[in-house]
Amino acid sequence: MTTSTPGAAPSTGSTAAPQGGDTPRRVRVHHLAEAKRNGAKITMLTAYDAMTARVFDAAGIDMLLVGDSIGDNMHGHENTIPVTVDDMLPAVRAVSRAVRRSFVVADLPFGSYEGSAPQAHATAVRMMKEGGAHAVKIEGGRRVAAQVELLTSSGIPVVGHLGFTPQSEFMLGGKRIQGRGDGADALKEDALALQEAGAVAVVLEMVPAPVAAAVTEILAIPTIGIGAGPDCDGQVLVWLDMAGMGDWSPRFAKRFAELGRALQDAAAEYAEEVRSGTFPAPEHSYAE
Repeated sequence: MTTSTPGAAPSTGSTAAPQGGDTPRRVRVHHLAEAKRNGAKITMLTAYDAMTARVFDAAGIDMLLVGDSIGDNMHGHENTIPVTVDDMLPAVRAVSRAVRRSFVVADLPFGSYEGSAPQAHATAVRMMKEGGAHAVKIEGGRRVAAQVELLTSSGIPVVGHLGFTPQSEFMLGGKRIQGRGDGADALKEDALALQEAGAVAVVLEMVPAPVAAAVTEILAIPTIGIGAGPDCDGQVLVWLDMAGMGDWSPRFAKRFAELGRALQDAAAEYAEEVRSGTFPAPEHSYAE
């Protein structure tokens, strides 16, 4: 892995933003292309609010995805399909306002772009103007190439999403690995179509590692893997899976902490001290 000065773009090994009040250099589209050319891995996490976005930004995460995964991770839905544009915009605004360096990508939710290129354009413009996003993400390959082409020609960076596409879960028969057998060739064709249409990167989700490696090899734009093996140009995880916020996480996700258990323990300790009268103590009270 190539390393660079903390806070440079992309971080490629950086663990923190610059110290001493220096303004970090914003990650932009051309930095993603440079990372691809230089073999530097790109880091990406989801974020849905200002607090976690600020933490991940300071940690040197290159890209933050305000995903429609907010639906099943934060809003209590079973999947991403019920998420609306109005659900997404407050989260996009919060994340965009909180970061100084990370490249913020906003999902276009189900039903907001599939109908036509003009529909996709209208939704993407809202994400950029009202939400402050730096790019949008669209699921699908050749079937959305016209949408990607209109958006990119209008100055809106687009990240594609191939493999398992959660908005098509019912058509795909559930959360199933994609790109096996003949599906590998179709996946490559979709990836090339997105690149030709102007996409700046492509997420590959739940794709066999050799297939993801082959797609990464033929593309000039970066691939960001999630359950797609180690050979993609970058990796993305839902932050709650990465940080161990729940009792379960998918096979492809490593739990880098157990924040869910720590938070539960903290809440239980707080409740015990309130009930016993040991909190608030004198040092937590204001004098006259």
